[in-house]
Amino acid sequence: MTKSPLTIRLCGPRGFCAGVDRAIQIVVLALKRYGAPVYVRHEIVHNRYVVEGLEAMGAIFVEELDEIPAEHRDQPVVFSAHGVPKSVPADAESRNLFYLDATCPLVSKVHKQAMRHERLGRHVVLIGHAGHPEVIGTMGQLPEGAVSLVETVEDAEKYEPADPDNLGYVTQTTLSVQDTAAVIAKLRERFPNLTAPSADSICYATTNRQEAVSAAAPGCDLFIVVGAPNSSNSKRLVEVASRAGAKRAMLVQRASELDFDVIGDIATLGISAGASAPEVVVNEIIEAFRDRFNAAVELAETAIENEHFLVNRELRDVELTVEDMAFVNGR
Repeated sequence: MTKSPLTIRLCGPRGFCAGVDRAIQIVVLALKRYGAPVYVRHEIVHNRYVVEGLEAMGAIFVEELDEIPAEHRDQPVVFSAHGVPKSVPADAESRNLFYLDATCPLVSKVHKQAMRHERLGRHVVLIGHAGHPEVIGTMGQLPEGAVSLVETVEDAEKYEPADPDNLGYVTQTTLSVQDTAAVIAKLRERFPNLTAPSADSICYATTNRQEAVSAAAPGCDLFIVVGAPNSSNSKRLVEVASRAGAKRAMLVQRASELDFDVIGDIATLGISAGASAPEVVVNEIIEAFRDRFNAAVELAETAIENEHFLVNRELRDVELTVEDMAFVNGR
């Protein structure tokens, strides 16, 4: 049977950002240095494939530190890339646990921006999604009551601070650039003395991936974002694709989720991947379409990323090989 032609617009940049890559490397290197098990508090990044791959190597994921059994208290525990409240390392120290902090440096930057606002006497307005681990971590850097969470333009319209002339804002790193700009504009309209952070809080990787999707989406019959349903930046990419002109946009974790009866006969497919989605899954999805279509892949690249974040000092002399990371990057 003759395969229908299909143009695949493959976005670049896509997939792992430097912070996610670093966090996964920290767990892999800790396993090499200290042996299994290595405990990880919460998902190291929001991707089930990555979590399961690390579990196969000997990582154990826990929700809270009290789940670590007494006989393993000498083994390291890794804090996720999303960051943690100050209470978590304090808890680890009280339990005499050895911990490795895998918080993305760009999330740590937001923590410092929020703390600077507070140190200068400003009430902190955090733009982000309630319940997201990054938001919990950022709010947990400051005393209770020092941060107000604003999620939407409607929230910004209703927000009534105690001191409207003494506010500073920061944002979650993985938000929609467009939506966040609208929230900030509303806050500025209502509070002209609102102080911005010293640098943009939305990270470069979020911005770059959204720009690539915006460029590739117009004219696509379908746009697929590879990522997990609890990944904020992946869900934002689906929204960006729809706004930018894709006829349909969907979030997919694995090729096994693709329903080709529903997908139907398409001519142009866009593909991107959230910052915590591994390249091996992107390739798996491309191959699934090649099995059914005469597919030609075009790179839709809008930026080149060369950022690299060093792992923890304790791990820098451990060799990291291509084979060590093949479960996410391929060979």
